[in-house]
Amino acid sequence: MNTVNNSEEVKRQYADSGNLNTRISIHDKYSVNKQGFGNWIFSNYRIEPGMKVLELGCGTGDMWKGHGDVAERCAELVLSDFSEGMIETTKRNLGALPNTEYRVIDIQDIPYAEGEFDAVIANMMLYHVPDLNRGLSEVRRVLKKDGTFYCATYGEHGIVEYLASLLGRYGVEDKINKVFTLQNGTEILGRFFENIEKCDYIDSLAVTDPDDMVEYIYSLTGMSTLSEVPKAEIREVLVRNMKDGVLNVPKEYGMFLASGVL
Repeated sequence: MNTVNNSEEVKRQYADSGNLNTRISIHDKYSVNKQGFGNWIFSNYRIEPGMKVLELGCGTGDMWKGHGDVAERCAELVLSDFSEGMIETTKRNLGALPNTEYRVIDIQDIPYAEGEFDAVIANMMLYHVPDLNRGLSEVRRVLKKDGTFYCATYGEHGIVEYLASLLGRYGVEDKINKVFTLQNGTEILGRFFENIEKCDYIDSLAVTDPDDMVEYIYSLTGMSTLSEVPKAEIREVLVRNMKDGVLNVPKEYGMFLASGVL
């Protein structure tokens, strides 16, 4: 992987919340599992009163909406992202959560002392880290010996694989970023933590408006081959694959709970 180019592409994609909001909205609107991925992730957190918690790559901060009670019971909650634009969006979305600080932080260089946090969170972002070993070493360093690292990610057999099967004639390939997935996450985390628990989130998309799916597709990284293809043409492909007015799109998501700092 060309880490420099990859890093620049990620910065471009996440300079503001536009593309991310597009991707979040389709999941909110069409997910079959109505619990919601964010709510499910939260249900796996074990945050006790007085804990210090660091989230890396908080994105828009939407997952913390309605969870002010969790922030209140923290001694300190740091919501961070490497994108200043995302932090500004998070501040607007959440306002003054109790015991909460907003910071621009790169996981590869976390500006806190060793053993500072009881829990570290890094959801849907580890596959973007140019030097993942360095990033995970930093997580391990700032995590207490009895702390927990929470990290959600996707699997290798979900939406992108499905879209590649539909849009292969346009040069779309299954080039999903496999740096950190449900398939290899246990092995990778095992280099830094003794105990790894993998949790699967069962879900799919049932899309009834193909226009929404078109916008989602064009928001994705790795879809540059479609840049000259009219959206109406892609829409027609989707419509042809709908059954009884529904486009059924597989999803593969889950998370890891890692503990026992090595």
